[in-house]
Amino acid sequence: MDFSLSPTAQSLSHKIQAFLDQHVLPQEALYYQQLGADNPNWREWKVPAIMETWKTKAREAGLWNLFLPPHDSGGLSNCDYAPLAEIMGHTPIAPEIFNCNAPDTGNMEVILKYGSAEQKERWLKPLLEGRIRSVFFMTEPGVASSDATNMQATCRVEGSDIILNGRKWWSSGVGHPACKFGIFMGVTDPNAPRHQRHSMVLVPLDAPGVKIERMLPVFHSYDAPYGHGEVSFTNVRLPLGMMIAGPGRGFEIAQGRLGPGRIHHCMRAIGAAERALHLLCRRASERVAFGKPLVELGGNRDIIAEARMRIDMARLLTHKAAWLMDTVGVQGAMSEISQIKVVVPNVAQDVIDQAIQIHGGAGLSDDFPLAALYAYARVLRIADGPDEVHRNLIAKLEWKRQGLA
Repeated sequence: MDFSLSPTAQSLSHKIQAFLDQHVLPQEALYYQQLGADNPNWREWKVPAIMETWKTKAREAGLWNLFLPPHDSGGLSNCDYAPLAEIMGHTPIAPEIFNCNAPDTGNMEVILKYGSAEQKERWLKPLLEGRIRSVFFMTEPGVASSDATNMQATCRVEGSDIILNGRKWWSSGVGHPACKFGIFMGVTDPNAPRHQRHSMVLVPLDAPGVKIERMLPVFHSYDAPYGHGEVSFTNVRLPLGMMIAGPGRGFEIAQGRLGPGRIHHCMRAIGAAERALHLLCRRASERVAFGKPLVELGGNRDIIAEARMRIDMARLLTHKAAWLMDTVGVQGAMSEISQIKVVVPNVAQDVIDQAIQIHGGAGLSDDFPLAALYAYARVLRIADGPDEVHRNLIAKLEWKRQGLA
């Protein structure tokens, strides 16, 4: 395994870092100032004006849609994209600037790989251009959604129509003013084999019967302008052409979507951990207590050393998973993908927590990005499958690798 960056990845890494250093990080506080006070009423949310300025500059600089896979013109391998995602992880607002934010990336990959020509023209094109946003409707409030076969929402085929019914929540991004459609996963045939019962359907948010019930706060924050909504679907009737790839292919599509998305999430989490470690070190060197810099008190040097080692190990494991996906595909990287999904968010959460501790009360405030970064890392231990589900899969695959019954 050679983890050295390709010339393309090296060039893009330098450009993205320079873009963040020059344009974004110095004005990060201005973005949140323009965003305004936290507000549960998503209908009043507005995207800060500076975001569109950044997006225009990023697109002009060629730093746009970098997540796209190699089979698309100009696309990058997972190994090449991984270091770019890490840099974007330094601030929660960076992914949208480069049109690389979830769940849009996963939705674009799904439509690119499985969508019809009409679906690509109507939904993929404006997504790629950054003119609209999207959402993924999967998790449900009434069942344990860590087991997707529990899903109760339905997308029943009736002649030339599809009828959607059910309730979804933690639908991230549904509160964004530019969010225009989602991908809905539901049961089409409850009597089919377990992994052939579900389908995915494109659903416009303004379709009759679609209702955003509320936004769910995360650690008392509504995460504007994206939000995490609870959405009801009541007899939503759509043409059959809105179904992706055909009935019963929902699980197949979901598995193809999750591998790259987990690489993206984990590398962004490593970027968040790196920024937290930088802030920790700076605070520990500048802040004085009991006549000494904080770095010389207690076990703070050990904390810094431990953070450095754990971040580097997490990064190497994630790059290995990316390399396996590029060389043998998702099926050959299943254990490693689950491993990083457990390891990386836990490492990031611990490092950010130590940075908060070094900052004292300031670490809990919005004067520093640590609270937002911590929330992201903690949420990631549940999103895209909780730790326990991934540990179980790792054990099963290891049992199989050992040749045990």
